[in-house]
Amino acid sequence: GFALFHRVGRGLELTAEGQRLAVVANEVQSRISEELRLLYSGRIGGVFKLRCIPSFLSKWLMPRLPRLQEAFPDIQLRIIAEDSSGSLRDDDFDLAIDLNDGSYPGLSTTPLLEEELFAVCSPSLLVGKPPLDTPSQLVHFPLLHDITAWRGSYEYAEWEFYLTAIGADGIDVRRGHTFNRNHLTIDAARMGMGVAIARKALITDELEQGLLIVPFGHPIKARKKYVLAYREGALSTPARRAVHDWLVNEAVI
Repeated sequence: GFALFHRVGRGLELTAEGQRLAVVANEVQSRISEELRLLYSGRIGGVFKLRCIPSFLSKWLMPRLPRLQEAFPDIQLRIIAEDSSGSLRDDDFDLAIDLNDGSYPGLSTTPLLEEELFAVCSPSLLVGKPPLDTPSQLVHFPLLHDITAWRGSYEYAEWEFYLTAIGADGIDVRRGHTFNRNHLTIDAARMGMGVAIARKALITDELEQGLLIVPFGHPIKARKKYVLAYREGALSTPARRAVHDWLVNEAVI
């Protein structure tokens, strides 16, 4: 062992070793005081790691990030785009947004958004072409496929699911173009390359601006919904609870 103090007259002074420990103790105390100040002042800060599937990140979350930054200016965001958050087996995240129809072992979830599916295309696709007023008329147009529509799906699964749900028979879905991101499929539709299956939450701007249209309606409920996933007990920390509640509130606006 070693002495932290030595006697000087009737008093005590720190030894060299004691002075070194005092510096560390003061730093730790300052950090604890700052964290307590943030907590009790209502400020939320620190590094926050958020995982999200790419299409939802690009189309829904990114336009909202400035508002998140304004709400919590002391948070430093670490945004991680992943094809599927189903690999959330490590602890390197605070919240994750996924498209899911079940549960994750060892994780809790909060529903974020229900999803609807429907067919969309560019108005330019229909110029000089046969009408597209009913699903049966899809035989005259290329189909655009998202091969990552959900975990475990294959390139034609989304169109098969949609057409079966609306009772449309006799349409060969094994044709057209395939993409490995939903937002790329939608971009291709916007460019007039064919008809795509759109997700309501990701297509609002294109519909409002007239870049895409819904030729024959028939929306259906998607197989999966958007959820927030997090480790059990994670919401007991102020930052996670605050961002979690903010995202849920954004989803209902």
